[in-house]
Amino acid sequence: MTAVLSRRGLLHAGAGIFGIGAVAALAGCASGAPEPVPSDDDAQPAVTVRVVDNAFEPAEVEIAVGEAVRWEFSALAEHDVVSGDRSFVSELMREGSYTHRFPEAGEFDYLCSIHPEMRGLVRVVAP
Repeated sequence: MTAVLSRRGLLHAGAGIFGIGAVAALAGCASGAPEPVPSDDDAQPAVTVRVVDNAFEPAEVEIAVGEAVRWEFSALAEHDVVSGDRSFVSELMREGSYTHRFPEAGEFDYLCSIHPEMRGLVRVVAP
């Protein structure tokens, strides 16, 4: 028995496959904010960055290897701090703080996952 697909049947099959692919793609994007990395609350910060509505102040800081940065949140909207390499990721918050100790030299870019125009950089230099 040979199956013959009509033009309408092909269109329905194609639409179904497209729909399944679209749902799968959206499900992959629906993960939300990245998984938080615990704050190093016991670390004494060398620098404090203020997180205000749509800005990190200052946006760029420089510290020595082994030192920490504390982000102090004081905003109307929720923000977080998410590094490009995911080595530090805060919770979404309006108030409070998040601290990360930097054990290696390098440049660590970060942003707010909700407001990607909010960008910052931590430059970690060897002593």
